[in-house]
Amino acid sequence: MGSGKVTFSEPLDWQGKHVTVAGLGVSGIPAAKVLHARGANVTVVNDGDDARAREQAAELEALGITVRLGDGATLPEGTELVVTAPGWKPDKPLFAAAREAGLEIWGDVELAWRLRGPDAAPWLAITGTNGKTTTTQMLASILKAAGLRTAAVGNIGVSLLDAVLGDEQYDVLAVELSSYQLHWAPSLRAHSAAVLNLAPDHLDWHGSMEAYAADKGRVYEGNRVACVYNVADKATEDLVREADVEEGCRAVGFTLGTPGPSQLGVVEGILVDRAFVEDRHKNAQELAEISDVNPPAPHNIANALAAAALARAFGVPARAVRDGLRDFTPDAHRIAHVADVAAVAYVDDSKATNTHAAEASLAAYESIVWIAGGLAKGATFDELVAKSAKRLRGVVLIGRDRALIREALARHAPEVPVVDLDRTDTGAMLAAVQEASRLAVAGDTVLLAPACASMDMFANYNKRGDAFAEAVRELGS
Repeated sequence: MGSGKVTFSEPLDWQGKHVTVAGLGVSGIPAAKVLHARGANVTVVNDGDDARAREQAAELEALGITVRLGDGATLPEGTELVVTAPGWKPDKPLFAAAREAGLEIWGDVELAWRLRGPDAAPWLAITGTNGKTTTTQMLASILKAAGLRTAAVGNIGVSLLDAVLGDEQYDVLAVELSSYQLHWAPSLRAHSAAVLNLAPDHLDWHGSMEAYAADKGRVYEGNRVACVYNVADKATEDLVREADVEEGCRAVGFTLGTPGPSQLGVVEGILVDRAFVEDRHKNAQELAEISDVNPPAPHNIANALAAAALARAFGVPARAVRDGLRDFTPDAHRIAHVADVAAVAYVDDSKATNTHAAEASLAAYESIVWIAGGLAKGATFDELVAKSAKRLRGVVLIGRDRALIREALARHAPEVPVVDLDRTDTGAMLAAVQEASRLAVAGDTVLLAPACASMDMFANYNKRGDAFAEAVRELGS
């Protein structure tokens, strides 16, 4: 890790500054309102020009904000700064024009960071391909158990602008950050940060795995106390080595095995800390039991260790780690046990929308009837199937790109029975659950871990998980 002193820019005078906000929506509209309220001349540009966009535009125009619909490519004349919604791809013509004009481009996270007051709460930041939301919520639960005023914010539904500019006073924020948000946040400097894991995802947006990893790695820049990495995922440790951090910031690993010095890990069913203790070469601090983690699947224990590492970096006592983990309830559709029917467990992990998440889910059970398929988003499935083959009793395939999984099964698990449901209507989920129940025997787990996005059949992964749970209830009745 390099050493770089962090400098913060002086508070900006927004009065009369010409700012272009790229994109309406959950981050664009609050950004436009905040900047307008500070005296900036704001123009919002948006690619779309549908009924929803016109409704949003009317709301902003009533405040005196200029909105240009149907043209998100042209840079408005006189622009001095561009603030973008995180989803806008870096290769947009608007951004090329801004760069050519020598302008800075900020995302909503960068804007929130720059608008923080001098006494603002420090950020504990979390990114990674999978597990971000769960880990951020676990961290917030641990911080609350320590009596700290905190919130889980960022890519998690609570706007960072709201958290930074609201009336609520926080001691510390648990911040989930996507690779998109980090790409557009050049001056962000967290107290401590974690990259949970790295696997190919959103490569169409970033352009390459290297660019994706580099954007994730930005979360470590300027860290003050700890850069938390995954011992089992060397790419995360490499990002720590490349980061430019403050003098004295430490690399802290988490592992499902026995931890070495400067690591958190697991010893005989106990989560232990050998990083934030006196004489870490000889001592370890017990934090919690595996049974305190809900659910105690391996990848979720890893999430708990990462959350614990960030909390400990902030000085939280061991007891608060245990209490916070006990208090935590995961969001729906994340390895959620729906019901047992005829001694078979039915588990909804609809949130497993890529191969990396599905692999973690499959590793949590011994004998599985796997329901998979949907939109592959360019993914390949050979490695996933090869690693999971010995656990599979049967597979039921749904969705548009199911043939890709079927072909991988033929190559790496030819003996596993496969039911290929040639339908993409929403009623296919009931048929899938019925087929899975026929393949399962007592003691098996029927696991919805699609390894694919849901939009070919469902509005989102939540609706897909709801359909699975409804089908299981119908089966049970």
